[in-house]
Amino acid sequence: MRNQNLNRQIFRLAIPNIISNLSVPLLSSVDTALVGHLPSPVYIGAVAIGSMIFNFVYWGFGFLRMGTTGLTAQAFGQDNQKEMNLLFWRSLLFATGAGILLILLQNLIAWIGFTLVDASPQVEHHASVYFSIRIFAAPATLSLYAIHGWFLGMQNARFPLIITVVVNLLNILFNVFFVMGLHMNSDGVAYGTVLSQYLGVALSLYFLFGYYRKYIRMPVLKDILAVNPLVRFVKVNFDIFIRTLSLIFAFSFFTAQSAKLGDVTLAANSILIQLWMIFSYGIDGFAFSAESLVGKYTGAHQKRMLLMIIQRIFLFGAGLGLFFTVVYFLFRHSLPALFTGNIEVLAVINLFMIWTIVAPFINSFCYIWDGVYIGATATKALRNAMLLATFGIYLPMHYFLEPRFGNHGMWAALILFMIARGVSLSALSNKYLGISFFHLLKRESRENAQIRT
Repeated sequence: MRNQNLNRQIFRLAIPNIISNLSVPLLSSVDTALVGHLPSPVYIGAVAIGSMIFNFVYWGFGFLRMGTTGLTAQAFGQDNQKEMNLLFWRSLLFATGAGILLILLQNLIAWIGFTLVDASPQVEHHASVYFSIRIFAAPATLSLYAIHGWFLGMQNARFPLIITVVVNLLNILFNVFFVMGLHMNSDGVAYGTVLSQYLGVALSLYFLFGYYRKYIRMPVLKDILAVNPLVRFVKVNFDIFIRTLSLIFAFSFFTAQSAKLGDVTLAANSILIQLWMIFSYGIDGFAFSAESLVGKYTGAHQKRMLLMIIQRIFLFGAGLGLFFTVVYFLFRHSLPALFTGNIEVLAVINLFMIWTIVAPFINSFCYIWDGVYIGATATKALRNAMLLATFGIYLPMHYFLEPRFGNHGMWAALILFMIARGVSLSALSNKYLGISFFHLLKRESRENAQIRT
């Protein structure tokens, strides 16, 4: 019965998160298809470049969701209603303020973004218009990060799923209306995003005040800004911010180095990385459930339940990774063909597909560890492990392997980066979490044997 209850808790959180994550690439695909049918190809480039700039900015603010989830889940485990309320307002205030700051700094952000991207004058013009419109969604977008994190901390993955799906569907409908109905171009896609994001905030507030009224009350400002909780909030989120910037750097560096190997290799590596992103959306569903449940049992000081839940999430997460590895192996020729019909690019993909085949299982361990550490708010270790993996392993191995093995060396360095993340987090778990990963597996096996006998 206990095992069934644990499984229900995990899948109740993981499945909605997986569905929610997988809805994200759908929106990107529809946007590309819409502008792809416009008379000029510059609109595709404009949306791609504009979206890339926002992806970098918003990915950096991902700590708003992750940090809020871990802290709220611990307050939930402690049944500390006052702290749950304060964490909501603290996160929302920070998100709204950050969004307004991005609007004020839009000229600087645009200058940096377009300086780093070498695009034609036409593409840059339309991308600039797209950026200048979509930037006004920043307060709504970051607020949704904070609200989603709070819901997950409250052990509710259903509302984030509904909100994400509704926002994405509204975005698609608005984009179709503006582009096909009003005959706009990439600017129509930007307007659709802005409207859908603010409607998403309205729906979120409806759920919050309709279903969490006893938790959400207007607090006194001095309680929100109380020094000790605020310092902890900032510290946790800053650690995650540094960790995320390091991750962004690693993948951006890989893309930049791919470009040096020629257009065909760049295209092939980009498609292979897209396959990495797809399986990460699935495994992240279990990582998100780890954030919620580890935070809950950490806050409740239930060490035995904490150990059991971590063991099971690793089992399910790694199992899903292995499933993706098998699928990628079986469909190693047909999957890349969905992304391109270019024979040269497909030939290069075939040479390096092995690295994407083995990646899901290998990467699953560091993804799950990320969720565990975030739930336990052991973010210092998470930050240090990422810095070590990025600058102590990935970059040295890239410069050692790439001159000798070319693109194979680049992919080997990236895989070693993911392995280093998993190994370092496993090594630090006893110090920062009071959990030995290998002892955890042995202990769970003994307990299961005792239950059977």
